Amino acid sequence: MAIERTLSIIKPDATRRNITGAIVARFEEAGLRVVAQRRAHLTQEQAEQFYAVHRERAFFEDLCTFMTSGPVVVQVLEGEEAISRNREVMGATNPANADEGTIRRDFGESVEANSVHGSDAPETAAEEIGFFFSQIDIVG
Repeated sequence: MAIERTLSIIKPDATRRNITGAIVARFEEAGLRVVAQRRAHLTQEQAEQFYAVHRERAFFEDLCTFMTSGPVVVQVLEGEEAISRNREVMGATNPANADEGTIRRDFGESVEANSVHGSDAPETAAEEIGFFFSQIDIVG
């Protein structure tokens, strides 16, 4: 199995409810290590840049507004098959469809306020990690 890195964002709904520690614990219990982490409050411009791939979708403006509504915790997770493992721990985008015991099922409030974001592929992970962190920020 390959050691990978992936970006994880703990979204404003989770930081507002002060459950970031519980969410990080889920990642660590699944064998993922936090190798970079910081709290940030995204500007509208940063949110629009980060989610530019969704610019033409109907939910784009609402997503950017939500992601700027409060602080987020951005982190780089590392481990064997980190991308797929992270996505498994997060669960389905819609908390109602997520498996029992996943972050989104246990903590998500809605499709938008589903507590976490994670990269979906190696190329996306590299791009998303580079958006928030430089190599010097990542301690592996």
